[in-house]
Amino acid sequence: MSGSNTIVALDFAGRREAEALADRLGNACGHYKIGLELLTAAGPGLVEELIGRGHEVFLDLKLFEIPNSVAGAVRAAGALGASMVTVHAMGGTGIMSAAVAAAREFPGLRVIALTVVTSMTGSDLADIGIGTSTEEQVLRLARLAVDAGCDGLVASPREAGALRAALGPRPLIVTPGITLAGGEPGEHAARAGTARAAFAAGASHVVVGRAVTRAADPVAALRRVREGG
Repeated sequence: MSGSNTIVALDFAGRREAEALADRLGNACGHYKIGLELLTAAGPGLVEELIGRGHEVFLDLKLFEIPNSVAGAVRAAGALGASMVTVHAMGGTGIMSAAVAAAREFPGLRVIALTVVTSMTGSDLADIGIGTSTEEQVLRLARLAVDAGCDGLVASPREAGALRAALGPRPLIVTPGITLAGGEPGEHAARAGTARAAFAAGASHVVVGRAVTRAADPVAALRRVREGG
């Protein structure tokens, strides 16, 4: 499993903890995910620092705003040097098309559409008036995202196979909710899985968090993920 296709989620409350993990992993990790919590706490300087060290950065912003605001945020991500940025497919074609158009200014930036967050179940969808299963909703939003020009999709390991079968080889499929075999799924409990299962189903990238970041030996834990968990 390629190191660049295994993304470590820096789900920390502050810059110091994130930098400490990046120092411990060193060259073992080439790709990090930064979400809203860490970006808000640490600011864009951490993104620039990691990129300056030679790492790729996936900005998991889950943008869901008016198209003009989404386009501005995508340009800001591109200017920082991010390699991926997420938008909410639930926002519809207007938001995703605006993100794709803005990203064209930055050849290294790929727009990834979030389908259904991995913590959600069918009953959660029903609560907000969506009467289909999670897999049906993921596929519906994924097709919408591909039609809007997005480079890829975020979906759980459980939907990776159906997405690959439906959409073919081109779109990136980024799968969070990755655990080690026998490990705790954490906040992704509803639809988690191992890296081996995700890649076998057709995922192009996997995102691993606590299984590595909270491990006594993060380098060894990351190695286990790459070996399939």
